[in-house]
Amino acid sequence: MKTEGIVPPVRSAIVALGLLAALLGGCATTTPKQQQVAAPASTAQLAEAQRQANAVVVKTLKRKVAIGRFSNETRYGKSFQVDASNDPLGKQASDMLATRLVASQKFLVFERPDLDKVKAEQSISQESGLVGVDALIMGSVTEFGRSTTGKSGFLSDTKIQTAHAKVEIRLVDVRSGHVFFTATGSGDATTESGDIAGFGSKADYDATLNDRAIAAAISDVQNTLMSKLQERPWRTDVLKIDGHQLYMSGGSRQGLKVGDTLAILHQGEQVKSGQSGFGITLPPATVGKVRVVSFFGDNETNEGSVAEILSGDLSGAQTSALYISESKE
Repeated sequence: MKTEGIVPPVRSAIVALGLLAALLGGCATTTPKQQQVAAPASTAQLAEAQRQANAVVVKTLKRKVAIGRFSNETRYGKSFQVDASNDPLGKQASDMLATRLVASQKFLVFERPDLDKVKAEQSISQESGLVGVDALIMGSVTEFGRSTTGKSGFLSDTKIQTAHAKVEIRLVDVRSGHVFFTATGSGDATTESGDIAGFGSKADYDATLNDRAIAAAISDVQNTLMSKLQERPWRTDVLKIDGHQLYMSGGSRQGLKVGDTLAILHQGEQVKSGQSGFGITLPPATVGKVRVVSFFGDNETNEGSVAEILSGDLSGAQTSALYISESKE
């Protein structure tokens, strides 16, 4: 048998495969290995820079609020009270609310519940002057109680203690005495214990449940309360006008910054409404603008701002009829 005739086709196939491999090899590309380059700043620094870039700066002018002592309108603890003004439940609710308003850094909070003590101290130190506020917060604890429930089995026993609290908040316009807003908050706190075949936890009377229930009720109402307080228009009084300079109450602690532009307004006429019986102030008139240039004072009660008058003729104007407010432009 002869095989010489099939050699040329095999050789041709080998040559063709070689050419194809060469062509594919010429088309292939190699990617050079990338080297990692360390960032000039740490990961924490980069994260902080990104956070600051994304942060939205919201200007907040702090409103001045005062908290009156809360009352206890429940039967809880009444039999142990000698003086209603020393009610621990109402005092606890007002103190919790004051702490949270201060912690929010959106308000200047002033003391009113112990006003008699403040006045007595002022008479001793020859001081006499209380800071006026934009709104007075009053309130009461209207519901408070405890209950104990549980389940008993052949070898197990479960005990659940629950405390419930409800608070009523009202905001009062200090100029007219009008209650312009009310809100309600409620909260519960529980603790559970149990044992199986004589092994487990034994829960005695948990006094902290009272505190947690009141705190939960305050938390339930505080956001609504803060939003309503911030709706009140921010304003301050004019202390003195000296040429092209104006001195006004309030400074950096109330949220003002150097360069802020504010409006000067002339108070509207006050008239009494025959329909409601309330005194109504007619709309004010804008008479000029000022720009804050510096501050003075060392605390919330004596701080002020120096501003340059940008527009408006204030010569001969009575400072008692003027006030400063946020510019609408």
